Amino acid sequence: MILVFGSLNVDLVAQVPVIPGPGRTVLAPSYQTHFGGKGANQAVAAARIAGPGQVRMAGRVGRDGFGDSAIGNLRENGVDTAFVVRDDEPTGCAFITVDQSGENAITVASGANMAASAADLPAELFGPDTVLVLQMEVPFAEALEAARRTTLSCGTVIWNLAPVPETMTRTMVTELLAVTDYLLVNEHEALDAAAAVGMAPSDYEAAAAALARAGDLSCVVTAGAQGALAVAADGTRLRAPAPRITPVDTTGAGDTFVGAFAAMLSEKVPLQTALQVGCEAAAQKCLKPGAQAGMPMRTEISSLG
Repeated sequence: MILVFGSLNVDLVAQVPVIPGPGRTVLAPSYQTHFGGKGANQAVAAARIAGPGQVRMAGRVGRDGFGDSAIGNLRENGVDTAFVVRDDEPTGCAFITVDQSGENAITVASGANMAASAADLPAELFGPDTVLVLQMEVPFAEALEAARRTTLSCGTVIWNLAPVPETMTRTMVTELLAVTDYLLVNEHEALDAAAAVGMAPSDYEAAAAALARAGDLSCVVTAGAQGALAVAADGTRLRAPAPRITPVDTTGAGDTFVGAFAAMLSEKVPLQTALQVGCEAAAQKCLKPGAQAGMPMRTEISSLG
């Protein structure tokens, strides 16, 4: 069973001629509504690979229309939403303006995501077959508590260290590593995490090796067109290439990798297979516009055919 504890957002996207500066107003002809939040993104990605009823989402949304829509979207994608709690705070929302050159400005109002609590997770969710997926868009202390409960029940913890908080401390990274089985990062996040604990690796591969040793875990680095690298605590390395594609939209590719990777771990496949499926799923996503809308179904993954 895959349990995703994380954020749920609704994104409002407006195309504008120019991103307004302080005190300025610009008009957009319309706006688009998308579903987001790294937690919800990863839950959808996992459900499309693992199948309906195999993924449970836990987090918080508001008692508002956006909350209704976010929950409805997850259900339509086969995600169990029994542990998504309604909160007095509004549903998390991202306000995104995109100019004619493709540059964007994003303001995220976390809302109910900041009220997410490990106390919302009943004991029956934790056991040896639990694969817990975490990110960094809900309170760190609550995610850490969920990870500790999973570890105590002999489950598996996947922690996607994204986005890296500006206030990330040595203590935070040390505590995170102690309860994580698979640390998933991109090249920049690997270096940031290593720097936070006083390391100065020369590149992301060295950073991954150092983090794996420090946490006695496997560190998985996604590196875009270079594919994915997994480094075990003993230094063993596995690599999976990224399919050669011409991307249409890379939004959500990282979350797609995490969800597909979690789905594979829940099926107890070899780590090499999990890396390969994650890379292929992320590449398939890049061929379609939108984050969740572009995430592939299991039947689209050739390595699972």
